[in-house]
Amino acid sequence: MQICLPRQCTEEEVLEEVLRLNEDANVHGVFLCLPPSLLSRRILNTIKPEKDVDGYLLCVCVYVSPLCSDAPLAGKTAVLVGLEGPLKVILQVLLQSDGMEVQTSLWSSDSLQKLVRYSGWVVTLAKMNSNYIFQHCQTTKCAALPNLHVILALFPLSLCCSPCTIGVCCMHSDIEISRAQTPKPIVQLAEEIGLLPEELEAYGCTKAKVRLSLLTRLQHQPMGKYVLVAGITPTPLGEGKSTVTIGLVQALSAHLKLNSFACLRQPSQGPTFGVKGGAAGGGYAQVIPMEEFNLHLTGDIHAITAANNLVAAAVDARILHEATQSDKALYNRLVPSVNGVRRFSPIQLGRLQRLGINKSDPSTLTPEEVSSFVRLDLDPAKVTWQRVVDTNDRFLRKITVGQANTEKGHSRQTQFDIAVASEIMAILALTDGLADMKSRLGRMVVGSSRSGQPVTADDLGVTGALAVLMKDAIKPTLMQTLEGTPVFVHAGPFANIAHGNSSVLADQLALKLVGKEGYVVTEAGFGADIGMEKFFNIKCRASGLKPDVVVLVATIRALKMHGGGPSVTAGVPLPKEYIDEDLHLVSEGCSNLKKQIEIAHLFGVPVVVALNIFKTDTEAEIDLVCRIAEASGASAAVPCHHWTRGGRGSVELAHAVKEAAAQKSHFRFLYSLQTPIVEKIRTIAQKVYGADDIELSPEAQAKIEYYNQQGFDTLPVCMAKTHLSLSHMPDKKGVPTGFILPIRDVRASIGAGFIYPLVGTMSTMPGLPTRPCFYDIDLDPNTEEITGLF
Repeated sequence: MQICLPRQCTEEEVLEEVLRLNEDANVHGVFLCLPPSLLSRRILNTIKPEKDVDGYLLCVCVYVSPLCSDAPLAGKTAVLVGLEGPLKVILQVLLQSDGMEVQTSLWSSDSLQKLVRYSGWVVTLAKMNSNYIFQHCQTTKCAALPNLHVILALFPLSLCCSPCTIGVCCMHSDIEISRAQTPKPIVQLAEEIGLLPEELEAYGCTKAKVRLSLLTRLQHQPMGKYVLVAGITPTPLGEGKSTVTIGLVQALSAHLKLNSFACLRQPSQGPTFGVKGGAAGGGYAQVIPMEEFNLHLTGDIHAITAANNLVAAAVDARILHEATQSDKALYNRLVPSVNGVRRFSPIQLGRLQRLGINKSDPSTLTPEEVSSFVRLDLDPAKVTWQRVVDTNDRFLRKITVGQANTEKGHSRQTQFDIAVASEIMAILALTDGLADMKSRLGRMVVGSSRSGQPVTADDLGVTGALAVLMKDAIKPTLMQTLEGTPVFVHAGPFANIAHGNSSVLADQLALKLVGKEGYVVTEAGFGADIGMEKFFNIKCRASGLKPDVVVLVATIRALKMHGGGPSVTAGVPLPKEYIDEDLHLVSEGCSNLKKQIEIAHLFGVPVVVALNIFKTDTEAEIDLVCRIAEASGASAAVPCHHWTRGGRGSVELAHAVKEAAAQKSHFRFLYSLQTPIVEKIRTIAQKVYGADDIELSPEAQAKIEYYNQQGFDTLPVCMAKTHLSLSHMPDKKGVPTGFILPIRDVRASIGAGFIYPLVGTMSTMPGLPTRPCFYDIDLDPNTEEITGLF
């Protein structure tokens, strides 16, 4: 690992870093690349003797390959290639102390290929860049060997990006990095950010719920700057929005000394155990403890699952009971006599008022009024509410319920969705308090009656129970980054089938806590055309907040794919186009970047491009992207190294964001809520996606007319569309043109407060791949440590 200190760093800052490395059990050796003014005896004598890689190595920094393994070192073989003198001795002793057999070889040796082929590790020193090292290793067939765990290459000081560098010999996966850092006690973090003890509900030592009473206490506190992190159209290679978000707040807090907060979505366990993995960030820009972040956290998704499935159970039970009982029997059971007294519950009184029956004494209802009250008359074919589970399970995409004899033949076809697709998740993300959440839960439409009227959760009588199940989930969860910066984790709606942003409440709390000069950085799911558009048109309408700047994340690899690069498959080595320099592919792929910048400018918000750097990126490729981004209207385009350097790797990005946020915002919505539903859809399709027009199916047209009659036409639109392309065709990369956007169906989430058109075929239940992530996830029964999460 390479640690780059600021050029103006003091002796005390160097000492602080050395002392930290002394105490890190995962660091085996430390060497310094410092200017003579900082090579004091005090600093040199601070390094622990067992970690002191002596002064002969002052001209060396370290590069560690990500081909890392959790396999034990004892009994493995390492080959030191081209090493001589003190460096060879030091590395040989370090490896042998871990029980490894060490062999040496020259580059010109005839036996090199044979040695490499049967070795677990290759260690080499070469006066060449990292790309050449990997190409050379591939020519000797070592990088492709299944038993080759790590390639460690050492390069001359001239390749370092800073004159103040500390090199550390270490090999870390994301979970190892997370576990190596001891988090602050959550009560200490809470005190540091200004929370009172009574505003905190601790869940162990590393996470806590924050009570909403904080908003009342800080109601007169001015808010900080509001920063949104979005991305180019995503590819299987990943863009790293979460790591950019975390790296940025680490840079703002730890290095620019500004109050800052990250607000992230809680990840679904479906992708965590499926193919994507977790969402805590990665490398030295992640939320810790990452295993707690990626798994149960504080149980919010479980609460949503319980609440959602309670509604589903209430729907089917009500259909059964209405079909098998008379009006009188239903009334006697719905309004039972208790100790000789019959009373309506408050939610039943609400239903009577909606029916226009202004009576409170159950004995005074006429038979017609009783019938209207007890019969929702739900049409089983028009039930829209589905059950959910937080697992990728393709066999639940279509099921039959009610097949037991006790259900008396009242079976019907239905389906499961993934839990984060539940409307209750969207409500959690958009609500501004308990009263508003309860009202939204009551307005949720579960289906239609046979006469075509919407049936709600209030009609079912389940609203109060849902609020009880969700009373703790509404409170954001406080965690921290590797560098101790506070993070709110709250809500997690998908961006392709919902609005894809963390909660309004988390943002509001964070903006109050950081104060006028502080920064809150939140992330929108998938590409800017989906997550960012919904952030502006849906979330900002619900919250009343106005963003100050958009950080648009891109990678060289993803741009190459948008420029016509070959497809990639998880677990298969990348094609050479993504490893070798290819300025043509990069230039062509920047069309997608330019389009996303253009989309952000539709809303009047300045854009800073964050180029997430990988080891295969060349200076020419990086310079090309930055030039194109700035020529396309970005306020700045900045290479980011947060994955390997943490907050230090995003200091330049932090300065760029600070400068852009100081500009006057001209934020505006893309459409008025009074615009007809069809025109809202057309506006998004043409201005954001680049479609020529839209095409409504007869079913979609009929639904729009129905929603107009019900008064839902003033709701914003949440497009349910593939995230893999600006168009509805997932394989069309770059910036597709000349297409008509097909609207297959239009549905409504009345509680959440939006209409959602379905573009093409959208699955709300992912499936497991042939080799899911769970193959690598395990628990040590002795230490209780989790392995395999990423």
